[in-house]
Parts: sequence; C-alpha cells; structure tokens
Amino acid sequence: MQEAAQRADDILDRTFGAIKPSVQWMHFETTSDKCTVTRRRSVLTVITPERNGDFLGLVDRHWKGQGFEFVAASRDSLSAFYETSDGFSLHVIIGGRNQAHFEITTPCVKESKVSPSTSKPSGPEYTGQEIPPPSERSEFWSGS
Repeated sequence: MQEAAQRADDILDRTFGAIKPSVQWMHFETTSDKCTVTRRRSVLTVITPERNGDFLGLVDRHWKGQGFEFVAASRDSLSAFYETSDGFSLHVIIGGRNQAHFEITTPCVKESKVSPSTSKPSGPEYTGQEIPPPSERSEFWSGS
C-alpha cells in the first residue's frame, strides 16, 4: 500500500508541477480500506469561474499526455475522471466555493501501513483542520 500511495503522490506532484501558472495547494485526508489508498489535495488559490475551463483543460491535457485514459465528466463539466494503465483512478473537481480538489485512488494492493505523504504543500498547512476556502490570489487564476 505504501508503494501505491507514493505512486499516487507522484501523479499529484507531477500534476501540480504541470499547472502553470502554479497554484497553492494543501494535503487533505488520506484514507484507506482493506486494499486501496486514496490521496487528496485541495487548491487554495482562488480560481474564478471564468478560468474553470482553462484549469480543467490544463489538467486534461497533462493527464492525457501522461497516457491516462479519460473515463467520464460530469454534466456541468466541473468534474472529470481518468484511469492509468496500472489501475489508478484520478478525479479532479471544481466544487463548492469554486475550489478545485484532486483525488487519486490506488488499485487494490496488498494491505500494509501507509505513511503520510512526504510531498511539501505549496500553500499554508492546515493538517487536521477543515479545508479553508480558497484565499490565495493569482493574477491569472484569480483575475487580479
């Protein structure tokens, strides 16, 4: 499970590395069951509704460029699902408060202890707290 969780972290690290201009993000909870691990991150940068398409399109191009397969999108086009060839499920959503969230779920792997992610958040750390609303400003993403 730890190796799979690290692969999920790597996917997320590469995804955030591909977002230009960069956004600030935080870790959200990691959950696991008998054989899967889910890593989550939330964006702390304000993304205006006018930039939702730009943001999701950038993620779409990056994930497809990595060979990940598009699976489905929500009717409102604010949520999309992808899969990797090795069975990881990827999800990006623009949710309430127009806040972007990412979720990567591993395929079923042998159960073991999973350590917290070692990836350093690019924004303030809110470990153990509720996800704050986006408040970090970007000239591009926030329109100011």
